[in-house]
Amino acid sequence: MHGDFDRCVRAVQSKDDRFDGWFFTAVLTTRIYCRPSCPVVPPKPENMTFYPSAAACQQAGFRACKRCRPDSSPGSPEWNQRADLVARAMRLIGDGVVDRDGVPGLAARLGYSTRQVERQLLAELGAGPLALARAQRAQTARLLIETTTLPMAQIAFAAGFASIRTFNDTVREVFAHAPGELRTRAARRGRGPGGPPPAAHGTLSLRLPFRAPLHPDNLFGHLIATAVPGVEEWHEGAYRRTLRLPYGHGVVALTPHPDHIGCRLTLTDPRDLTLAISRCRRLLDLDADPVAVDDQLRADPLLAPLVDKAPGRRVPRTVDEAEFAVRAVLGQQVSTAAARTHAARLVTAHGEPVDDPEGGLTHLFPAPAALAALDPDSLALPRSRRATLMTLVRHLADGTLRLGVENDWERARAQLTALPGFGPWTTEVIAMRALGDPDAFLPSDLGVRRAAQGLGLPHTPAALTARAAAWRPWRAYAVQYLWATDDHAINHIPAHPGR
Repeated sequence: MHGDFDRCVRAVQSKDDRFDGWFFTAVLTTRIYCRPSCPVVPPKPENMTFYPSAAACQQAGFRACKRCRPDSSPGSPEWNQRADLVARAMRLIGDGVVDRDGVPGLAARLGYSTRQVERQLLAELGAGPLALARAQRAQTARLLIETTTLPMAQIAFAAGFASIRTFNDTVREVFAHAPGELRTRAARRGRGPGGPPPAAHGTLSLRLPFRAPLHPDNLFGHLIATAVPGVEEWHEGAYRRTLRLPYGHGVVALTPHPDHIGCRLTLTDPRDLTLAISRCRRLLDLDADPVAVDDQLRADPLLAPLVDKAPGRRVPRTVDEAEFAVRAVLGQQVSTAAARTHAARLVTAHGEPVDDPEGGLTHLFPAPAALAALDPDSLALPRSRRATLMTLVRHLADGTLRLGVENDWERARAQLTALPGFGPWTTEVIAMRALGDPDAFLPSDLGVRRAAQGLGLPHTPAALTARAAAWRPWRAYAVQYLWATDDHAINHIPAHPGR
């Protein structure tokens, strides 16, 4: 979009926050870059230029605006609705892969050469993987500076910087303040960036922005209704769960608010912050473009009343793709309650214990390697489902099946379909919620078929698939609207605050 000058100017002049994250406005006279919705008086069009990423702005010598905080705007929805090389690379960079494994590690995960990855990112985003990762490190550093009391040296390494000097230079260059000055300014305001006061050591409280509208009922309702005891819970008005992370583990509490999602993170190692935030945003589908989705679905006269009634539905996703795949197998042909029971037994017997002073979380969900080592006869499941589960976890454990954010969706579908016991429903629900494909579709799902019949839509799988061609590429969102016609617990946030 950044190449359409007139459209970008109109978005800036109208302060349209729907375009935050789509592009960035750089002001030639002040050498500052902003998000489109920046509250200051817009500059003259002749003084504006536009970039596709914050990293490209920083490479061109622009500093982040202190008013609109462009570095903390929602991510571009492009990266979650595409499965090409650039989109997959951006998802991996968002997960901190460059900080942990370098550009060669990023290229290896993608199956391309380093040169190919750098060339394509430069062509589309105006910045290579190192610059994009640097911009993310700067944002992570600012978050830690302003919301924790960690020493600056710890923040530097937690944010992914190789040295304290590089950390200091980058923060000064991007934000026009030294790290200590940022902390002083935040303390003077009495809070972090739009959030509460700095939290205790190891715990951060922050806001996760999103593009409005966002309808939270089915999003949080689904996560709460399917929560696995010990791993997830609804507690004091927040959805809480444990996180398995590269350097340790964490606990997150997510609370819906009208203009943001409250996020309280407790990490055993602050180096996991970037990945933890990325996974929480992915779980709640916060980088989606609800206006584009709803406009497409509203064009169908039978779906339009559902969209108008509750616009902005999101697809509840996952923080751990392997975990969700295991849970999808456990949920085959059983009720939500039975699926939770099966998963809870696995967690109690084979999950890793964690401490949670603030709630009732007790375990991490078992890793594929731990499940692959089990005796199949120890699982209280039908024989066919035991075989399906064990085949899945063995493929996940040895790396022959990977369900990470770097995956090509169609290739992953083909791999899943080749496994015994994986039919269209299981494959598509994993594609929808684990792989993140916005066009995944479940025409054989009982709830979808029942809703389609009630609306006067075709309700046989073949006929419904043909009708749903007009909903592409947003069929996963159409499923959320169809599911929401049923008075099921997945469609409601509990009225009580939780345990």
